[in-house]
Amino acid sequence: MYSYILLVLFFAPFSACQDKPNFVVILTDDQDVVLDGMNPMQSVKRFIGNEGTTFTNSYVTSPICCPSRASFLTGLHVHNHMTWNNSISGGCYSRVWRKFEKRTFATALKDAGYNTFYAGKYLNEYGVHASGGPEQVPPGWSEWHGLVGNSVYYNYTISNNGVPTFSTDLYLTDIIRDLSLNYIENQTESRPFLMVLAPPAPHQPATPAERHRGVYDNTTVLKTPNFNIADDNKHWLIRMPPSPLPEKMMPELDRVYRSRWESLLAVDEMVADVVESLDSNGLLQNTYLIFTSDNGYHIGQFSQVYDKRQPYEADIKVPLLIRGPTFPRNYTDSQPVLNIDIAPTIMALAGLSPPRTMDGRQITVAQEVERYMLVEYYGEGRDDSVDPSCPWKYDSEHLAQCYPQYDCKCQDARNNTFACLRHISQRFNMKYCSFADSENFTEMYDLSTDLYELDNIVDKVLPSIKHWYKLTLSQMLTCKGYKNCDNPLENPKVYG
Repeated sequence: MYSYILLVLFFAPFSACQDKPNFVVILTDDQDVVLDGMNPMQSVKRFIGNEGTTFTNSYVTSPICCPSRASFLTGLHVHNHMTWNNSISGGCYSRVWRKFEKRTFATALKDAGYNTFYAGKYLNEYGVHASGGPEQVPPGWSEWHGLVGNSVYYNYTISNNGVPTFSTDLYLTDIIRDLSLNYIENQTESRPFLMVLAPPAPHQPATPAERHRGVYDNTTVLKTPNFNIADDNKHWLIRMPPSPLPEKMMPELDRVYRSRWESLLAVDEMVADVVESLDSNGLLQNTYLIFTSDNGYHIGQFSQVYDKRQPYEADIKVPLLIRGPTFPRNYTDSQPVLNIDIAPTIMALAGLSPPRTMDGRQITVAQEVERYMLVEYYGEGRDDSVDPSCPWKYDSEHLAQCYPQYDCKCQDARNNTFACLRHISQRFNMKYCSFADSENFTEMYDLSTDLYELDNIVDKVLPSIKHWYKLTLSQMLTCKGYKNCDNPLENPKVYG
């Protein structure tokens, strides 16, 4: 009897771990869904979408990498994790961030007995000298292969468990694939695992693998109804000249569009190889696969060139596909979801209780449709990003991302700061945005009838409706925790 009790005690932890699911998250960089950015992802659609659920109303909390990735990791809105933009001074891998870094879904799963693995881009300023160097391994990861700095494809440094390794000629997406396959082959059913794979594609410069160069030579940029139009009902940065863009810019837009698709083909191959490895090692049936991006992208919309940092659908709407034991096969779900929902979803599926301080909510299929979603962006006036040959060099302290290859059309400014309320329900499909600029610019769109945001109706709706959205947005900008952020009208606040 005594020996039996010892056997039970010995094998009990093994059995408990054996029941927990595994997680593989693929996080691309700047992959849109509005401009057909999922077109190259045939394996993703086949092995994740057809075998799982595709979410058609998936959004991010910020249309730029570092704040969005911080939200993805923590389940918090930008105003709560305080990573405002891509600079260290703006919170990107700053000392402030490192306090929140201890409260990610990775730290929760590792504490619960998971093996955890990260490979690829993390936060834009990770590993650079000013933020502490590549010797730092973020908490929560038992195996770490973090890219130092922003997305590149060659000539990069990876921190391999705190040891910096430089490579010149190895394609980064392929290295992430090789590392992930090796990791999977060393896993067993005795202990669950979490993997996050973060390839650079299709972030600029969108360098494809040599085997994929020229695959889309005959492809041209998608000319949506809002492509290269001059719109006087947009904020001042969008109205900056040239508007519309000159015809000489069109070949450059085509080139960027093609290269983005070509750079994604290696990611699609990686996903197919990861699924095959999970299957051959007997791990697939108990694994959740999540495919998404940190933000979207625009190419030519409203006479912009190519970038993000704007409140329009191309920049804030992203792909989200989930395959796993509790998600139905070949199913399309239109419920509104945010990237802050991924952290509490992973924790809940792992059998953990997401903390109430998280702003996101667990994603379950066929959930209640109505939702108020907050999108925030805080303008970044990056130094030395106004080319001296551009006519705006006199305003280099405020403007940013103004280059001759953009025909000097600036992509950002210190006061390009805005907050948007995205309201989706069975009856409504609305967006209300407010800018913190000298114009106090506001815009409002009914996307049920105006999918391409051509008609700014902010001065056409009843004042009471406009006030209601303004008040709700104000409440969202101070919300904390799931109950407050998910139901902003249940806890009303008074503002002067």
